[in-house]
Amino acid sequence: MTQLINHPDDTPLYAMQPLQRFSDRATDYANHRPRYPATAIAAVLAGLGDPNQLMAADIGAGTGIASRLLAEQGLRVWAIEPNAAMRGAAAFHPHVTFQAVSAEQTQLPIASVDLVTCFQAFHWFDPAVCLPEFHRILKPSGRLALVWNSRDRQDPLTQEYTQLVQQLSNHHPAESRMVAAQPLFASPYFGNILQHEFSYQQSLNLESLIGRAQSTSYLPKDDDTTQRLVSGLKALCDRWADDQGQVHLVYTTQVFLAHPNEAG
Repeated sequence: MTQLINHPDDTPLYAMQPLQRFSDRATDYANHRPRYPATAIAAVLAGLGDPNQLMAADIGAGTGIASRLLAEQGLRVWAIEPNAAMRGAAAFHPHVTFQAVSAEQTQLPIASVDLVTCFQAFHWFDPAVCLPEFHRILKPSGRLALVWNSRDRQDPLTQEYTQLVQQLSNHHPAESRMVAAQPLFASPYFGNILQHEFSYQQSLNLESLIGRAQSTSYLPKDDDTTQRLVSGLKALCDRWADDQGQVHLVYTTQVFLAHPNEAG
């Protein structure tokens, strides 16, 4: 199994074998990862024109969660995802076409898309390589959108869930370095950067809460860790479940929008 822990804290996340990280958890990812609020999707698309006339490249598409949300608005989407297991777990949508290529080399034509998106993925890419690639494939009138669902640690249940994941992942650096938009602000390829935040809630029963946790790439899947994880999540559900047996993880969805600079 891919080694997922014991990386030095200063190791870039894109150097931690991102292409293979999710191979053994693609089904849990497809079934139990949170979606994104409609308000966030609306912000990503605002001002771009008729969605039915737009082409998007969803980079690091995973199992196509965000790709399908965009396609449901009318866009045609290139879902860029190098991991075969993740592509294999994706549900079909007629406006979504998966490509087995990387963020750093999308192989898409120059100025071929109106929108480049990275949902819960940009931190796994080498920004020095992928940002010029995104600039290359975007039309001058296009937009780059970086989006993350960040767990709201002001919510007591969500904080307890986060502490459990931190403990069992040996405080993996990805836990605290997911939202990594700083390279965008420093890039000569993009400007006019705007940031939006939206609230989002994911409702889960015990089975789906376990699946949500097991979709985390940096959480080991050995028997001891799994036993401790399930025990901890059962305790969370015992304390926090509502009358329907569901708990509610709370997120802040962070959206960063940028326009390609003319010179690059």
